[in-house]
Amino acid sequence: MRSSLRSLVRLLVYAGWTLALLPVQAFAVAFGLRLAERIPQLYHRACCRIIGLNVVCRGSQSRDRPSLFVANHSSYLDITVLGSLIPGSFVAKAEVASWPVFGLLAKLQRTVFVERRPSHTAQDRDEISRRLEAGESLILFPEGTSNDGNRVLPFKSAYFGAAERGIRGAPLTVQPLSIAYVRLDGVPIGREWRVYYAWYGDMVMAPHVWNVLGLGRVTVEVRFHPPVTIEELGTRKALSDHCHRVVAEGVAEALSGPVTRPKLAAAGR
Repeated sequence: MRSSLRSLVRLLVYAGWTLALLPVQAFAVAFGLRLAERIPQLYHRACCRIIGLNVVCRGSQSRDRPSLFVANHSSYLDITVLGSLIPGSFVAKAEVASWPVFGLLAKLQRTVFVERRPSHTAQDRDEISRRLEAGESLILFPEGTSNDGNRVLPFKSAYFGAAERGIRGAPLTVQPLSIAYVRLDGVPIGREWRVYYAWYGDMVMAPHVWNVLGLGRVTVEVRFHPPVTIEELGTRKALSDHCHRVVAEGVAEALSGPVTRPKLAAAGR
């Protein structure tokens, strides 16, 4: 059941937690402290509890540093979920840098902003490679956009350009992972209800966030698939196709359980 009171309480707690950590993280980033790598994970873990995200993990996360984690993408909530699990920075489209609140948070997590235009492909690849060579793990959404959470769009092989170069003479570890929103208050949710959490197309963010905050606890399943390298698969395209296949299979498997429609109040959609 969606509750406006729950939305308000969660929003106030989230705002207070964010404001408390903002100056600490800003200081850590400004002075290049290692604390800047640890605070975001602490921040996102607390945000999961505040928002009502119960994160369930399958498989083992790569311990190689750096690693490139590649995942499907359906919502801004993916950032909080994956940020709570993986000590690394995200790769995001350049427009995110100008978003209110979220843009500032992305900058403070040292997000790599890319233009995603053919004329900037080499420049984007170089910046991703530079960060990886510095020993930083990155989290990438190779679909290039978000979707309704019921499927996985084709991966763009250009995003895997950094894997062709390797890291200091060694192959880059690439780990595909699947993320799926599977249960609400313990009840499996179907495709028509998953859009309450997915954010895509021309959806307006503010009312969507308000609705999400008013819902109960959602179980999010994250599946870490076996890491691979481009040397194992031969080409950038083969690497991209492999990652897409295992991620799509992981999402389909997570969503394939029995479905019962939860009782939700209208959410303004």
